[in-house]
Amino acid sequence: MSAGGIALIICAVSLFAIAVAVAYAVIRFGRLIDEAKVSLKSLTDETVPLLDGVTQTVTLVNGPLESFNKITKNVENISTKASEATSNFVDKGGPALKIAGALMSAAGASKKRKAKKTKAE
Repeated sequence: MSAGGIALIICAVSLFAIAVAVAYAVIRFGRLIDEAKVSLKSLTDETVPLLDGVTQTVTLVNGPLESFNKITKNVENISTKASEATSNFVDKGGPALKIAGALMSAAGASKKRKAKKTKAE
């Protein structure tokens, strides 16, 4: 064997080692892709029921919120009507305001009489 033959054997063995290393890397990468595919399938299978549950929960929560919205609108309407009635009562003045003033002064006088009676005893 000459030096050229030995160099050729060393080169062939080196190329074989490189080919084995590349084949091992390709096999490992193929397994990685298979595992990623299985994980993605599992994630997809678990996510769909979870999203269905979230949708159902949101639907169930929206029902009472709509009722609460109706109640607040009714309260708003009532308070608006009460405010309008009060402002109409005060703005118009007239007999209603005079009666309210008389009732207030009568209530004050009644309190004063009770206070005098308690002091006299």
